[in-house]
Amino acid sequence: MALPAYAVARSVAPKVADHLRLHRAKAPELGGVAVVDLLPDAPVIEALVDAAFWASVRREEGYVPKISLAFLPPMPEVMPLMFERPISLDPSALTRLAAAVERPGIHLGVWPASAKASARQASDGVLEVWGTTHAIPPFCFVVEVIAAGLLVLKHRPREESRKFVNVAVLEGDRIKIVDEGASSVADCPPLLTSMIGFDTQESADGTMSMLVQVALSMRRHGRGGIMLVVPADTDAWRASIVQPMNYAVSPPYTELADLVATGQGEAERHEWLETVGRAVEAIAGLTAVDGATVMSSRYSVLAFGAKIGRRTGAPQIERLVVTEPVEGSEPEWMHPGQLGGTRHLSAAQFVHDQPNAMAMVASQDGRFTIFAWSPCDAAVHAHRVETLLL
Repeated sequence: MALPAYAVARSVAPKVADHLRLHRAKAPELGGVAVVDLLPDAPVIEALVDAAFWASVRREEGYVPKISLAFLPPMPEVMPLMFERPISLDPSALTRLAAAVERPGIHLGVWPASAKASARQASDGVLEVWGTTHAIPPFCFVVEVIAAGLLVLKHRPREESRKFVNVAVLEGDRIKIVDEGASSVADCPPLLTSMIGFDTQESADGTMSMLVQVALSMRRHGRGGIMLVVPADTDAWRASIVQPMNYAVSPPYTELADLVATGQGEAERHEWLETVGRAVEAIAGLTAVDGATVMSSRYSVLAFGAKIGRRTGAPQIERLVVTEPVEGSEPEWMHPGQLGGTRHLSAAQFVHDQPNAMAMVASQDGRFTIFAWSPCDAAVHAHRVETLLL
């Protein structure tokens, strides 16, 4: 029996196709892969999203099939693992294959069927899964299944970038299109700009993405946590921390800071990235301990498990502004207690008392919030960014 069409796929496909074309046109010329040929049209996007959605609501031996579909041909640049006989882009086939490709970084390659691979002609638009790849070229479109009915539509923006750019998040009948204009707000934190990824170029050594990697790792461990990022040239932050601190770090832990300062040559890039990844995981792991982890703006760890307290003489925060970088979202003013639990309230109070600092809060349910002082609003601004981190 043919499955009914996933109506959201048809609704979102034209918007995503337009997004990809727009940002490809703005991007500098790229060597190697003919990236223009990788841009899918709306019917292709609709077919990929439809297949991924129906696969996500199935079960294979009790497990939700977590798959990633990448629209690209089996070209030598991506070191393809090719099936002798391509499989159809069918939810049942994808579900059976899911166990072999559920680990992070493995993508199922999807491309129109060729005359050699099928009795049909490629021009009829029939899509097939030709195999797997670990390598994703710039502007390759990807649909990833995160959970049952939860999909992320993304692409890789540049050859040197290690971060995918999320274009849209689909959850059942809900559509969240990432708002490109969110990064143009006058007092938008650089971290949020880097997460959105549309209007910023990652530096050669990847330093712009360090806090993004920490945020991703914090969210991944699933225990919830707080990361306070404080100015490197002052100890004023200590006035907002209950003393003594059980886990003060002395001297400061500087592995990540040293890696950023040293950088890497082209020959050592892979080894450097692996070392950075281990350092990031170690730092993010500290946030799983009850309390807040404190890191300087130069990536030195100063403490973890720290208890946040209101600075002596400082007023209690009464309200903040909350935004989410998705189309159609409007700023909301609320009491910080309405935003979340103790973590959110204490992080908001910390930034209220220490406006030169920033707080990143991961919830156990996957929500992620960046707290930063907004000079324009003269208030704490809570940026809900889980849509960018899926």
